[in-house]
Amino acid sequence: MSTPFTIGLIQDHATADAGANVARTAGLVREAARRGAQIVCLKELFSTTYFCKTQVGDRFDLAEPIPGPTTTVMRALAAELAVVIIVPIFERQAAGVYRNSAAVIDADGTLLGVYRKMHIPDDPLFNEKYYFTPGDGHVAYDGERPGEANGFKVWKTRYADIGVLICWDQWYPEAARITSLLGAQVLFYPTAIGWHPAEKDAWGAAQVDAWRISQRAHAIANGVYVASVNRIGHEDEPGTDGIEFFGHSFIADPFGRYVVEAGQSEDILIARCDPALVETVRRNWPFLRDRRVDAYGAILNRYLGT
Repeated sequence: MSTPFTIGLIQDHATADAGANVARTAGLVREAARRGAQIVCLKELFSTTYFCKTQVGDRFDLAEPIPGPTTTVMRALAAELAVVIIVPIFERQAAGVYRNSAAVIDADGTLLGVYRKMHIPDDPLFNEKYYFTPGDGHVAYDGERPGEANGFKVWKTRYADIGVLICWDQWYPEAARITSLLGAQVLFYPTAIGWHPAEKDAWGAAQVDAWRISQRAHAIANGVYVASVNRIGHEDEPGTDGIEFFGHSFIADPFGRYVVEAGQSEDILIARCDPALVETVRRNWPFLRDRRVDAYGAILNRYLGT
């Protein structure tokens, strides 16, 4: 695909009312489309608060299947507006098997497939290993064949070839590289990342910088656009200081430059992306050409030191 395309990121908060979150987000998708977005990405677990701050069995009730109620709403919206929508939700695959997933819906409402988060963190207030089974294979729908690169996948949407990775995946160059090698023109990273309030003064600015730099490096190393959308707002958790989600969503071009960026308030980011820039950057920085694929077998080891 060589035609420029326009992407939109919706940086917003979430409440405990999932139905209200879905309805409000639908309005924001409409606004993004009105402003020219052809591919719209929502934040990680967009329809709920970030429930992983502690381990509570009843919170599994927040999950839903794919296809399911939320994807039904978003499929109709995508078809009505002729936009691609990336819909990250808490997926119930089966009893006892729950995923942190993102449904990819094409501009005619087709459910192209589902990406399931591959890297699952386990940190204070980020108890994701309790809730999520790691992704272990691409999920296909509507006649598509399953299976591609052990869980990583690129979708050929109406407007662009896109890869989707989720939050903690964004720290892993292997995930970005594989998805780029599969042909992605843009890597989307729906995200829920924030500060522990007690650490913010000492580490807050450095944490935001590290988060953004790591992803801009993926754009440079792979010659692709990177679009990362975070949530915002303080979310309480009894017995703790909660988490302050810091926003700062952005879109970077294949040279690593910010095309558009947000602060710490509600925002809809819109950016025009030109595949010709991918070609230009890769011609001048031919990192993919010069890879020594014969020498990288050691990467399959967990650790090589003593």
